[in-house]
Amino acid sequence: MSEASKFGKVAVLFGGRSAEREVSLDSGHAVLDALLRSGVNAEGFDPQTRSVTELVGFDRAFIVLHGRGGEDGQIQGVLEWLNIPYTGTGVQGSAIGMDKVKTKQIWQGSDLPTAPYRILNKDTNLDEVIDQLGLPVIIKPVHEGSSIGMSKVEHKEDFAAAIAKATQHDAVVMAEKWITGREFTIVVLNGQALPVIRLAPPKDVAFYDYEAKYQRNDVEYGIPCGLTEEEEKQLQQLTLRAFQAVGAKGWGRIDAMQDEQGNFWLLEVNTVPGMTSHSLVPKAAQAIGYDFDALCVAILEQTLTETAR
Repeated sequence: MSEASKFGKVAVLFGGRSAEREVSLDSGHAVLDALLRSGVNAEGFDPQTRSVTELVGFDRAFIVLHGRGGEDGQIQGVLEWLNIPYTGTGVQGSAIGMDKVKTKQIWQGSDLPTAPYRILNKDTNLDEVIDQLGLPVIIKPVHEGSSIGMSKVEHKEDFAAAIAKATQHDAVVMAEKWITGREFTIVVLNGQALPVIRLAPPKDVAFYDYEAKYQRNDVEYGIPCGLTEEEEKQLQQLTLRAFQAVGAKGWGRIDAMQDEQGNFWLLEVNTVPGMTSHSLVPKAAQAIGYDFDALCVAILEQTLTETAR
């Protein structure tokens, strides 16, 4: 019996209906190819084109559905109902992680540093927001990933356009204090925080946005990240605490900033991070000796042991 046969028949879930569909298709095909190269009996499964009832024929699932429907607890609930083991975070942790405000509230309640924010609606007094958060701020849809619908706002008169852009993707919109400093991402794999990656988008990019993440080839990724050994350990420990606080499991990624005074600020958690050629999880895993195929198998192996979510 081959080592890969222990997994049985594996559904690689990708595509879906979210705003991140195209990225999910790229990620999913990359994971599917890696598992097939490793001898796993894997099959691609797009819930947009197939009924989830067809999952009954599979032994386990590798979730590479980004955004709503895949990263928010919905597909996790379906898989639990069908008693199919799956990769990554469970229903509750996924739902929390997809909600930037709920994530921040839990981090604040856990005494973890996260950038100050305000939820915005039609009655919000923008002068109060500016008094509390200062300028610039970043406007975000609360339930989207991949920086979709986000805008940096430097002047009060630019709020309306930024809010309109965000509300195209979500009914709930937030303003978050703009942290000036260095941006980092930290990958978590099997309870370990991997080497920190520094993100350095080109000068013409206001922040690490969708285009920088998936379409540009001039973003610099720093491993080593440029932090002192003590700072990197501090950020890794913060990451593990933040990951556990929201109930995330198995694998994922947390984005953070270091301000000009050296303080760390947690931004958000990604419970189904990208697995494309531009993605950060493979870069961090490579730094500890995992090639892409071995990384995918290591993530899939979580389904053999993960019971309590």
